[in-house]
Amino acid sequence: MGKALNDLMQYWRLYLLTLVLGIGGSFQYGMQVSIMSSPAEHIQSFVNQTWLGRYEVPVDDSTNMLIWSFIVSVFSLGGWVGAIHSGSLPVTYGRKKALLFNNIVALVAALLMVFSLMAKSFEMILLGRFLYGYNVGMGLSVHLMYLGESSPKKLRGFLTLTSSIFIGLGKVMGQIVGIKEVMGTDDMWPWLMALGGLPAIIQFVTLLFFPEAPRYLYIDKGDTEGSKKALQWLWQEDDLKMEMDDMEKERESMQGQKSKTVWEVLTSRCVRWQVLALVIPCACVQFSGINAIYFYAFDIFRESGVAEDNMHYLSIGIGATELISISLCSLLIDRAGRKMLMGYGYLLMGVIMSILVVMLSIKDLFSWFPYVNIALIFSVICVYGLGPSGVSMALPADLFLQAWRPSAYVISGSVNWLGLFLIGMFFPYIVDALRQFCFLVFVAYCMFSSAFMLYFIPETKGKSMVEIMEDFNKLNYKNSGTDTEKADFVLETTF
Repeated sequence: MGKALNDLMQYWRLYLLTLVLGIGGSFQYGMQVSIMSSPAEHIQSFVNQTWLGRYEVPVDDSTNMLIWSFIVSVFSLGGWVGAIHSGSLPVTYGRKKALLFNNIVALVAALLMVFSLMAKSFEMILLGRFLYGYNVGMGLSVHLMYLGESSPKKLRGFLTLTSSIFIGLGKVMGQIVGIKEVMGTDDMWPWLMALGGLPAIIQFVTLLFFPEAPRYLYIDKGDTEGSKKALQWLWQEDDLKMEMDDMEKERESMQGQKSKTVWEVLTSRCVRWQVLALVIPCACVQFSGINAIYFYAFDIFRESGVAEDNMHYLSIGIGATELISISLCSLLIDRAGRKMLMGYGYLLMGVIMSILVVMLSIKDLFSWFPYVNIALIFSVICVYGLGPSGVSMALPADLFLQAWRPSAYVISGSVNWLGLFLIGMFFPYIVDALRQFCFLVFVAYCMFSSAFMLYFIPETKGKSMVEIMEDFNKLNYKNSGTDTEKADFVLETTF
């Protein structure tokens, strides 16, 4: 207890940086994902009125639904573009300046939402959603880079996992402000859609008082003194020899070479297993079925006899469950480790969803079966929060050295956003075709990811970046008689 209190006092500035990064980064993602369900009918009505004013005929249902679907899905496309730029802007201008620019993008999106009703333009909503997506796609990656490069290894897992906590908090807040008693009304929906500008303002103003990421200053810019000052300010610690030596090991291998491109990361043997660990269990978390659970939950609530007006409150309960379980994960990740939490988390999710498929198939046998299905949904959400959700944010920060990290986050973000886009576009059709058996696809993915994590991926908790690299080299060069190709390990990132 005393040690935890001492850490809290010593690293209070680092914790404050974590809060600032989360507000303008991961929190935005959670809020933008959940906030769209409430104003759906109001926006569709606005599209119809705008169409009628322009063409003097009401928009037909299919066109209205197509416009609405694109308003929802264009967010994912913006996220993909933001993720792509997260590989170059933070390297060229630094993590801090990239986030400051990113907040301006969110402010522009918020202004578009506010004035869309006045301008009678649903195209402004489309552009605003795209810019929000860009903001989140950039913010998620840079948030994790900035925080991982500012944290001591003993706190790196816990602090990078807080991004998942902020995502869960954003989801709950989006659901709460969207209810009709708060801002989910016909006259308030533009302001509801513009709420993303508030955390952007908070982060823009507060981030000005924090230093650049220490590892970026040391390894990328060669600013030894600036890096040391940043560490001393954030950690309030004078003895930084171990951390400086660790960064020097990264920098000393090669000097003055360009950062690795996405293609080099994908094709280089020396990070082959890191890329597999990044993509299969982490970036592809969209295919674990978690968004399908959120989507299908309303059907299960409806079959259980829950009134339509009360479903939104149950969805807040689901969001709160995810937030609480992710918070518990933050306490476990540096004790249990990434490998155990994610591996067994996926295994349990697969088992529970298998039971859910069976229960949905025989739901009419007993009147109380639908309530069991509600409990199973909450169980899946809880297990997801305790394992895959949090670890998928913390693990990528451990996997790559400085030169590889920006492009690795581009790959991770691209897979994540394209997966979200595909599920958003095609999952409703899969549900119509397969009904409850659609979950079997996610069961297969969860079981495969569990086996992959437990049997192949080494544990990363409490290890330095160089130690983790050495563990993965045993996999990357398992059947090779040659030494590690040290020339491949470009550790300084410059353009």
